[in-house]
Amino acid sequence: MTSTSNSLFHSSTSLCKLILGGFAAVAAFSSPAFAQDTDTSKSHTNAWVELAAYGSTASRTPFWLHANQWGIVPITGQVGSLRAGVVGRQPLSQNAESKQNWTYVYGLEAVGNVSKNSKFLLPQAYAGIAFKSLQLTVGRRKQYVGFNDHELGTGSYMWSGNAMPIPKVQLGFEQYVPLIKNFFYFKGYYSDGVLENSRPVTSHLKLHNKALFVRLGRPEGTVKLYGGFNHAVQWGGRSPYFTENGKMPGGVENYWFVVTGFKPKNKTNLSNFDRTNRIGNHVASLDAGLEFDLANVNIFLYRQNLVEDGSLFYLNNIKDGLNGLVLKFKNTEQAGFSIDRIALELLYTKSQGGSETTDGNGIRGKDDYFNNGQVRDGWSYFSRGIGTPFITASSENDWPRYADFFTNNNRVWVTHAGLQGKLGSTTWITKLSFSSNQGTYDQSFPGKIYQFSGIAGVEVPLSWLGGTFVKGAISVDQGDLFDNAVGGMLSIRKNLNL
Repeated sequence: MTSTSNSLFHSSTSLCKLILGGFAAVAAFSSPAFAQDTDTSKSHTNAWVELAAYGSTASRTPFWLHANQWGIVPITGQVGSLRAGVVGRQPLSQNAESKQNWTYVYGLEAVGNVSKNSKFLLPQAYAGIAFKSLQLTVGRRKQYVGFNDHELGTGSYMWSGNAMPIPKVQLGFEQYVPLIKNFFYFKGYYSDGVLENSRPVTSHLKLHNKALFVRLGRPEGTVKLYGGFNHAVQWGGRSPYFTENGKMPGGVENYWFVVTGFKPKNKTNLSNFDRTNRIGNHVASLDAGLEFDLANVNIFLYRQNLVEDGSLFYLNNIKDGLNGLVLKFKNTEQAGFSIDRIALELLYTKSQGGSETTDGNGIRGKDDYFNNGQVRDGWSYFSRGIGTPFITASSENDWPRYADFFTNNNRVWVTHAGLQGKLGSTTWITKLSFSSNQGTYDQSFPGKIYQFSGIAGVEVPLSWLGGTFVKGAISVDQGDLFDNAVGGMLSIRKNLNL
């Protein structure tokens, strides 16, 4: 968002319209590749240990080896990594009725990286309790939000799995709940958390995040529609920009404005920036999906509309968004070679409502995605973008920084293809991405900068140590955005029975 226009919505009325539009449109958040539910209510415990190594011909790790890996793979080129974790769900009581309704959930994952900047990370550390689909969790937990195939796609626009999970308290429905059985279902969550204090510009930031999604159609029906929205705010804390005494508005008295996006016009103890814009850095998406579950293939179409300013209200940035098609083929188990899934995506972020920012006349351009005049280190966590990795952090490319903003490259289009299949017992995967990059409106690149990034990988089950998986991948960067590089990854993973 621009320094002069930090509004999530044009007005209080437009906020209501967009939220209602999210209900009437069609979307969902999910950890599976498609919009279908995964049954997370069953008791289970999954534990693993993994040893991995990364190498590169350049001083940086190729894009698809580190992007959308929950922030655990460094970009420093040569890396050794030891990982272990356990996640599970168990009944709270052995009583037959309670066992079906009440469960507790938990997860702990540790990563030790040996590289140029060695680190110990905890990408997951959470605990919670659930009654049927309603679940309360506290801590850092991996969660995908928004439509796309999270394994084969580019990543959701605003929550892709590119950064480590943010610690928060979250209450929500993990599964779709019927309002009208066999027709109208919903799920969603409400959460608040905290961001790291080691940020380049700001500190003591808080996070507010909520999402609500609906599904129209029978769970086993041929056609299903999805719709909803995801809204997040970085707020509170300290910033040297556009603040009173270096403090951003915080406290209970300002929480209402954070949650709703309303302007605090009548509050006199705020800076002019906060009164005329919104309190905090607002990022949101309005998503739509359409699913056809046919005899031999599942077809899923989706669209994520980008909301960081008032431009979408005026349809000025309607060109911007993530568009996708996922094909999941059925009955491929017996084939010696198969293509099981194909994901095709187009990401476009170059419009941003135009190059003008005049307020009050419906122009409202220069949305400046993932940047913000007050939260200058932007929509990031531990210096990695929380959203799509194709809006690259300034630290991840060799082009001049855009002042002290998070990204120097948020005007992009990306064409992308991802495929996954089997060759005997071996699972193979490939992702191929071609992008055009133009920097930002206020600091453009000298022309369009083109970049290709690709990866091909396999996973092979072996009988070693009572059953292990060996993974290998080769990744290539070729173009002018990053240094040209060829890199590889090799790992061995052992799933543990507890």
